[in-house]
Order: sequence, then structure tokens, then C-alpha cells
Amino acid sequence: MMASLIQDRLTTDQDLLLMQEGMLIRKVRSKSWKKLRYFRLQNDGMTVWHARQAGGSEKPTFSISDVETVRKGHDSELLRSLAEEFPLEQGFTVVFHGRRSNLDLVANSVEEAQTWMQGLQLLVDLVTSMDQQEQLDQWLSDWFQRGDKNQDGRMSFGEVQRLLHLMNVEMDQEYAFNLFQTADISQSGTLEGEEFVQFYKALTKRNEVQELFENFSADGQKLTLLEFVDFLQGEQKEKDNAPDLALELINRYEPSDSGKLRHVLSLDGFLSYLCSKDGDIFNPACLPIYQDMTQPLSHYFINSSHNTYLVGDQLCGQSSVEGYIRCNGVEKRALKRGCRCVEVDVWDGPSGEPVVYHGHTLTSRIPFKDVVAAVAQYAFQTSDYPLILSLENHCSWEQQQTLAQHLTEILGEQLLSTPLDGLLPTQLPSPEKLKPILCPALSALVVYLKSVPFHTFSHSRENYHFYETSSFSESKARNLVKEAGNEFVQHNTWQLSRVYPSGLRTDSSNYNPQELWNAGCQMVAMNMQTAGLEMDICDGLFRQNGVCGYVLKPDFLRDAQTSFNPERPISPYKAQILLVQVISGQQLPKVNTKEKCIVDPLVKVEIFGIHADTARQETNYVENNGFNPYWGQTLSFRVLVPELTMLRFVVKDYDWKSRNEFIGQFTLPWTCMQQGYRHIHLLSRDGISLHPASIFVYISIQEDLETES
Repeated sequence: MMASLIQDRLTTDQDLLLMQEGMLIRKVRSKSWKKLRYFRLQNDGMTVWHARQAGGSEKPTFSISDVETVRKGHDSELLRSLAEEFPLEQGFTVVFHGRRSNLDLVANSVEEAQTWMQGLQLLVDLVTSMDQQEQLDQWLSDWFQRGDKNQDGRMSFGEVQRLLHLMNVEMDQEYAFNLFQTADISQSGTLEGEEFVQFYKALTKRNEVQELFENFSADGQKLTLLEFVDFLQGEQKEKDNAPDLALELINRYEPSDSGKLRHVLSLDGFLSYLCSKDGDIFNPACLPIYQDMTQPLSHYFINSSHNTYLVGDQLCGQSSVEGYIRCNGVEKRALKRGCRCVEVDVWDGPSGEPVVYHGHTLTSRIPFKDVVAAVAQYAFQTSDYPLILSLENHCSWEQQQTLAQHLTEILGEQLLSTPLDGLLPTQLPSPEKLKPILCPALSALVVYLKSVPFHTFSHSRENYHFYETSSFSESKARNLVKEAGNEFVQHNTWQLSRVYPSGLRTDSSNYNPQELWNAGCQMVAMNMQTAGLEMDICDGLFRQNGVCGYVLKPDFLRDAQTSFNPERPISPYKAQILLVQVISGQQLPKVNTKEKCIVDPLVKVEIFGIHADTARQETNYVENNGFNPYWGQTLSFRVLVPELTMLRFVVKDYDWKSRNEFIGQFTLPWTCMQQGYRHIHLLSRDGISLHPASIFVYISIQEDLETES
């Protein structure tokens, strides 16, 4: 069918050939659960199945697209604990996107372990390096495999009908049969290879895009360079160098060589552009590090984690170094997170070795030195900017000495233990100045972030220094915002504040970080193991600026004399009117896995910012169509402080009997939003791409002509 690098490698790469034959590998869940299973890479090169034994009944284990990376056995806590039973060289770990548990495996030999580690990583690298068209080809190939129930390489109309339900499409049988017959060029009564591609193209014809294209095209066949420039300037608000940009986009997205030579854009090229990163709602200029990184630390929002060692609840959950690796490591999810402040609760442990756990609870315990080793290995693999290690120290004097010893010996030169340049500082250093450096909060080693108790803002001004920091519970911080909003904002221009979740959140739930960011609080610590709206907002803010974990605060939150009060913002903040036309959706995933259950999607647009700006509106639902629903509805919002505004687009499955079910979302800062006709590529509850699921919108920002009060 559709040729791809994966298919080529499946027939030539020795590791992949052996993986397709299958091997007995031991699956390890705990010290007591260790069972042999027969693992085999399927012929599609995209799924791994397993059975109890060779030749036994197989069932799916995982898809390659779900895998972030493959680690050696030495990097697994569980496999290290079994080192006397199984050589670590024979072990390896499959790490998945999102919050899915790792899969620990032990092969029968070092060679077999190498085969699977190398083969899996090769496939993961191939998948992550796919361009837009290759991703679509692979997606189509996956659907063909699922629809071809008898695996004969062709699909009957019965199989196509079943596939349509799997793809979230409710379609008139006669219309579907007409599409099927049109695509069946060979008149064989089945669809093969390219015929299935043509069937898919007919199925996904975008009438709303064609209409838009024809509005700007004089002949309805192509956009000339000047017509495309008009579109970019008038609709996409691309004012700077629009002619040069038009040429660049034509060369990038026009599929035909003759079109490129004539500087014209076909309908296919136009759709390609709209679906690309250039046509995305998130401005690609905000993806790399684009902000000034030379200002004091207090001038940045800092991506922060609460009780980082916990991967479950706060009372009985598991403590694991995985919490730190997932916040700072090389996996894709960690790159999206970009956490730069992690927390370590340290207590006296057996044999003079400090342990990390949530004190006075039933959470499990891990050695402090293992945490420090994980930090040393992963801290700067995804961001060169400073990692703040927030130590909550409950150790005796003797074990505090052990703490200091582990920090200095394991972290070595990564540890900042003296002022930069050896000079007495007068203000907090910048992220740029602190760039291979770790800043811990242990009193014996602290330089810039000494923890001090908060009493009042006047007490802090009169008694504390810029290099000291205070922590606030979420309720205390909220009260301060309400009672002394401007004082809190001014305080956060010169000193760091850390806010942590309430102790009553034993289920590791989260609070909304936005209301604390509104007051300029830099380190708003989140329970990163818990998905949901609050983590979507956090991930949305830190998606920008190279995912480095630092985002420069707006100027009115950096000015020591600022008059800004998030509870009562006044002029010169000019209100903006945001118009969001929700046009259509594409390839939305199923919520209910039952074959004949089709979603009834609606779109909710949520605004988070200062209290007066917070709002929600939603479209009507479209019945029985998750494949290409059309809404064509416009939602309007009035926003007073756009610099502090986050937008969350949520797609839900309408259910008249109970709560609407989540389908996908995307969250971004107002300042990173592009106007015009844009696609919003949806993420799962865990923040993982649901490609090719998207919604198509038109964004317009206008200045409110009313006088602000």
C-alpha cells in the first residue's frame, strides 16, 4: 500500500526482522510478578502483540506511536531491585507517552535485549521524524489494517461499512456505496492500496475549505501569488513581508513542481498550508526561545512541581524517581512539561541514609541519593536553564550532613554553592546567567533561594532580602490576592514566591494556577501526575519559549512601582473583543469504544485570566458525526487584560443523560495566538497528540471601542 520508511526497514533491518519472528521475554510488574510472555512485532511495524506462549492466542500490547523512548535496565528502579535475580544488561524499559505505566522487560540474553531496544528505538525515531504527509499515510495505513478484517490486503464494502463506524462516521448506506464504487477503479468489488486512498479523499473532502479557496481565487483552480498575498494580509493578519512569506509558503506546501515554478497554490497546497504549523492557531514564532532571558529570576513564571516524587495520591501513593525523570527528562511528555522547580521531602532513613516520601503518610519511600542521581542525569537534557531543587528538610543534624555530601558528590559542578562570579549579589541572577547549574534549597549550600516564613508584605520589605523566598498555601495566597492584590504584585517583582496545593488535596488534585500568576507568583507548584483542566492551563503557558520552563512576565508584573491589581484592573488596560468562529472538526476520536457508537461533538471555548475576563461559551452539538462535523457558529468574548489570558478549546461528546464526555483539548496563551483561519490540533487528557484530530476556526481580535472603567 502506501510506501513508507517503516515498511522499507521491516524487510531490511536485522533487528526488526527478528522482532517480527517473536521472542520469549519476561514481563516484570513487581518483585513477585515476573512472567514469560511471547512478544512479536506485527507486520505493520506499528504494533507489538503478546501471547502466553509461541503460537498462542495473541492480543495487542502497545502501539509504537504510544512509545516515548526505550531505556536500559540500569535506569529502572524495579529492575535495579531485581539485579541479583536478572542481569541488568538483559533488562530494558518501554516508556509511554502520558501517564501510562512503564513496561519493564527482561530478555533471555544481552543480544536479545539489544535487538528489542535498538529495534523499538529505531521505530520510535522513524515515527517522530515523520512529516505531515507521512503521518497521514501512516494513519491511513493503520486504518486500512483495522478495516481489513480478514487481512487479505483488500476491503469489501462490508468491511468499509464497519470501518466507517470505527472512524466515527455515520453515513447513508447508499452514499457510502457510491463513494465505494467511484473509488473501485479496478471494478473488483474491493478497495486496494491507492483505491482506499481515493475513497478516503472523497470521504474527507473539505467543502468549507474549498469555498474559502474559491472566494480568493479568480478561476477557482489556483491562488496566484497576489491572491495568496491578499489572503495572508486580509484574513491571516500577516502584515510583515507578506509577499516573501507567500513565496515561502508556496514552496513549502504546493505539491506540484509546476505550481511552485509558476508561484501558484492549488487547493491541495492551500489545505496543506492550513493544516500545517504555519496554519496552526499557535504562533510558530513562540515555539523557540524568543523572550529576553537576562532579567532577574523574579521576573519569570517558573514551571513548578509539587511533591514531585509522588506518582499517585498524597496518602498511599507510590514514591518514585520516575516523577523527577518525567518532569525533567528526555521523554516527549517531559519536553512539553519543561519543569524547572522540583520538590523533595527528605526524612531520616535507615542505616543513616535519608529517604524521600510524604511524611506521616503511607506513601512508599525512596533513597535520597537515588533522587539526586536521577536529577544529575536528567536535569539539563531538555533545558539549559536553572533547575531549582526545593528541599523540605526534616532530617536530623547527622543525616543533614549526609544530604549535603550526596548533593556535592553526585551533582558535582552542576551544583551552585557560591555566588556567581564570587561577587556579593545585589539582585537575583537571570536564567541566562544560571544556565549546566542547579540551585538547591538546603541551608548549608543555599546561595539565592533561602526559605523564610512570610508574615506581612511590609515585614518582608523591611527584614528580608531579594535572595530569600517564601512559600504560601493556595488558600493563603488566594486570600492575599483578594485582600492586597497590588502589594502581592509588587512583592513578586523583587522576591520569589512559591505556592503549593492545599493539604486537603489528598487525591493529588490541582488548583487553577492562573489566579496566582495574575499576582505575579513565579513558582505555582502543581501535582503533575494528575491530568485535567488545571494542568492543561499550566502546560499551555509553558508550551512557549522553547519549553525551557521560564516565561517572562508582562511588564506590569515586573515594575516595582506597578499599580496593577488583578482584582481591580484599571486603565490604561484596553479591552479587546475576541471573535471565535468555530467552523468544523476533523477525524475526532471515539469516546465509547463500541463499534456502532458515534460521538455527538460540541466545542467549548474557555477564557482564563483575571476574574473579570474568565468566561465560557459553547456551540451546539452535531449529531452522530465525529469525522467531519460542521458547526459554523461564532462566539464572542470581551477581554480586559489579554497579556494574562489563556484560551482553552475543548471538544466534548454531548450526552443528554449525563455529563458530556471529554474528547480532546488545546490550551494556549493569548499572546501566542494567531488570527485568521486556523486549525487547532487536539491533545488527549494527558497532553498527547490526537493527530489528525483537529477543529477549524476563524480568529479575529478587535479593540473594544467602549470606555474602560
